[in-house]
Amino acid sequence: MSLLVVTGSGGLVGSEAALHFGEMGFDVVGLDNDLRQMFFGPESSTAWNTARVQRRLGKQYSHVSLDIRDRDEVFRLFRRLGSQVALVVHAAAQPSHDWAAREPLTDFDINAVGTLNMLEATRLSAPEAPFVFLSTNKVYGDRPNSLPFVELETRWEVERDHPYAERGIAEDMSIDASLHSIFGASKVAADVLVQEYGRYFAMNTVCFRAGTITGPSHSAAELHGFLGYVMRCTMTRTPYTVYGYKGKQVRDAIHAADLVRACQAFSESPRSASVYNMGGGRASNASVLEAIRASEEIVGEALSWTYGDDARRGDHIWWISDTAAFERDYPAWRIEHDVDRILTEIYEQNITRWRAVAAGA
Repeated sequence: MSLLVVTGSGGLVGSEAALHFGEMGFDVVGLDNDLRQMFFGPESSTAWNTARVQRRLGKQYSHVSLDIRDRDEVFRLFRRLGSQVALVVHAAAQPSHDWAAREPLTDFDINAVGTLNMLEATRLSAPEAPFVFLSTNKVYGDRPNSLPFVELETRWEVERDHPYAERGIAEDMSIDASLHSIFGASKVAADVLVQEYGRYFAMNTVCFRAGTITGPSHSAAELHGFLGYVMRCTMTRTPYTVYGYKGKQVRDAIHAADLVRACQAFSESPRSASVYNMGGGRASNASVLEAIRASEEIVGEALSWTYGDDARRGDHIWWISDTAAFERDYPAWRIEHDVDRILTEIYEQNITRWRAVAAGA
């Protein structure tokens, strides 16, 4: 029997992983205690998504309401599952810069200590299982903001003669001497731990340093979930605020399904202590202004938005991931979703639910 353990199973990537591997024939144990509603409010609860996964997978899915900070419970679960575990996808996290600054200890306990708990439990009970960690491009801090930029009509771009201009930012960018945010620092700690367990204990581990991960199952909120939140505000006529950089800051966007296919590729041919920048790259990216305009076109309504000069501290002016390293090691993998397709899916699959919530139904 192939068994997947996935943390954050009610979240965007966790639920996508549960469904993807479940449909491949895996039995799935999902860990999620819906902390997202504590971070961002009741409207961001993942309970609806957990229920969706349970309906889709039926008896193949076992849900465990477990906090990854609870080391004893994590270890107890892994001892019970033992060598049945064929793959671990660790997607649970506190994901917000702003929230982390308000509660640094909680942020670090979830992102860093929780990851250590998962790594050690895997090492002790299922050391052969590949360990996939959803890291973040925020491990580079604000270092990307030192790149040479040119201002275009709707976006910032890197100067044409820069090595990153054609493909995006590669893994050779330093993580040192930059402002990471408290969130970024906790994810750096987790990222390095995942690498070290790969090297020191000879485990098969990977860090996917992702930019904007998105898709229709995201419980989007203002503090986390860029594309989903822009679309949600447009659909529900909720005012939206653009923070700094003239709204021309650029994000690459990767659909959770494309990311989970990368997880599958790694699981089928795992490596030790792997690190990959992972995102939509040049195939799927948009500035805030471009995302707003695309959302308005899809919905057929104008978004009410205002501008604030103060950018979020440590926010990236421009991030496009160079996925060449992953494509070199896993040449069958490709991005299948671009920004327009992603926004259309978000709209079509959430129109009834989001408008009902906005109406208080």
